[in-house]
Amino acid sequence: MISIALSMLFLPLLSAAVTLLFLRKNGNLASLLSVSTAGGILVLALVLIFSDNPVPLAWDTTWFAMGGWELRFGFLIDAPAKLLLFIVAFVGFLIHIFSLGYMADDPARPRYFGGLSIFMFSMLGITLADNLVMIFVFWELVGFSSYLLIAHYFKTDEAAKASRKAFIVNRVGDFGFLIGIVLTYWTYGTVNLSELADLADFSPNLATTGLCLALACGFVGKSAQFPLHVWLPDAMAGPTPVSALIHAATMVAAGVYLLLRIDFLFTEEALGLIAFLGAAMGLYAGFCALVQRDVKKILAYSTLSQLGYMAAAFGLGAPGVALFHLTTHAFFKALMFLGSGSVIHACHHEQDIFNYGGLRKRMPITALTFLIGVLAISGVNFLSGYFSKDAILLWAYNFNMPIFVILYAGAILTSIYMFRLYFITFEGKARSKYAEDAKENSFLMTGPLLVLAVFSVFGGYQSLYPDQLGAYLGPDLSAVSLLPHHMWMIVLGTSAWIIGLLVAKTLFSKVLQDDPLARRFPAFYELCRSKLFFDEIYQIYLSKIQDPLARFIEVMELLFISGLMVRGAAGVAALFSMLAKLCYVGKIHAYAFWFILGTLGFLFYAAGLVGN
Repeated sequence: MISIALSMLFLPLLSAAVTLLFLRKNGNLASLLSVSTAGGILVLALVLIFSDNPVPLAWDTTWFAMGGWELRFGFLIDAPAKLLLFIVAFVGFLIHIFSLGYMADDPARPRYFGGLSIFMFSMLGITLADNLVMIFVFWELVGFSSYLLIAHYFKTDEAAKASRKAFIVNRVGDFGFLIGIVLTYWTYGTVNLSELADLADFSPNLATTGLCLALACGFVGKSAQFPLHVWLPDAMAGPTPVSALIHAATMVAAGVYLLLRIDFLFTEEALGLIAFLGAAMGLYAGFCALVQRDVKKILAYSTLSQLGYMAAAFGLGAPGVALFHLTTHAFFKALMFLGSGSVIHACHHEQDIFNYGGLRKRMPITALTFLIGVLAISGVNFLSGYFSKDAILLWAYNFNMPIFVILYAGAILTSIYMFRLYFITFEGKARSKYAEDAKENSFLMTGPLLVLAVFSVFGGYQSLYPDQLGAYLGPDLSAVSLLPHHMWMIVLGTSAWIIGLLVAKTLFSKVLQDDPLARRFPAFYELCRSKLFFDEIYQIYLSKIQDPLARFIEVMELLFISGLMVRGAAGVAALFSMLAKLCYVGKIHAYAFWFILGTLGFLFYAAGLVGN
């Protein structure tokens, strides 16, 4: 099994190397190699998932040694790892297939598919890693590959700025994560996940809230949670398949996966803060999504909201439920992102939903599969999102009523803005020439939509999962089913999506070129459009505080460090050198004079020392 894991990990790296070194001018071969590699990874992942090996399966080897300290490279293949391996491999393969159609006319296909392979390598590394340092190495590679893919259209200002913003904001979170790794080693003497779990069981009070929050900074950055959430909506400037792969199904989910890997370290105070901030993000992102016109930004804010639900579940003590929602979310959010890509491709890369309309008749497969995604994320009964999201709501209802109220309001908002998106895009009449000329895409693009639609419907049925995965998810989900008020929650969960559907039907089923919210509720609309001015606040901080401080430090460095300390010391040495050179005149009597003078000086100095 270890050989299979090693093959999975290094196949995409080999694909990226071959593509970027030898196939930079051959888009057909580059895309074929990348897609074949993604298919091979999926096959190997299925072999691992359905294997009879004991769980967990661990292996490591020395990577770097210095004195008595060594850094090890290893794998920890347990139930959460297997589940994320499947998500990365399965969703990644479908997105590769979709990209064959979406990127068919792009002259930079080798660079695009090479970037996808680097990303797959990085995500698989995070999933398999058995220690925090190894996770951090691949964590940074994910950030690098994300930067490359977001900046695919680097000639446009939007993509160039978005890639820099994503990279820099994530570095802030990663810096906190690195501090957390150092504190973990300082506290426990190891960063190996299995050893940390044993030590945490033996000494449960070693971890501090500060250590937990430092480690959680990695989650805050990668999963775009408050206050580092500002990069994700802008990252939609990359190609739509990139948005589906990185910013919906896998990369942002890596932050949640990190929390699940180290859940045994967290204190009650840290968990409570994570739960509250997650619930708040679920509501805040819902309001932001409600007023967006860009189809991909609506889905981006939806992703922020659903990640908030996962964080709330984790903070409330249900990591299995959080992983369950991560899984179902990967299916229906990848489906909707690829569905939006299908629409964008058919409408000549128009992304304003108010320039769509009437696409259900022109693109029936895309419309039907997109509707399934909308129903799933809204929590419509017996679809995948119903099982995972209602489990979170029920857990919150029983253990933290204020968080439940926030999450329930977020569930209603989710239903409103998702049905808004569907009605404006697919129903009514075409509102632009792009929409009038749109037609269904090829099977390369609709095929992955149909597959993801099936998983969005049935992905919530635990009995369909392999025994090992069901055994991991089972305890938390079984605990949820035994909680009081279970039947009452079915009523509340059903009412949430029905309320959202009715509100969306009333407001958005018949629209023209303007947003009914802007016309009927202008103050509310502008408040939501402002996004609470987070971008403006960060811009003020950069221009008024950070940039002046950086310039001041630069001046101080030039004056004191480079000037006084470095150049000053060199100048003093040069001056003494010049003075010393004056003594060398090439005449013997001059050298004798200086010799006698030095000897007398030394004798007077020695006499003074003796006298004292």
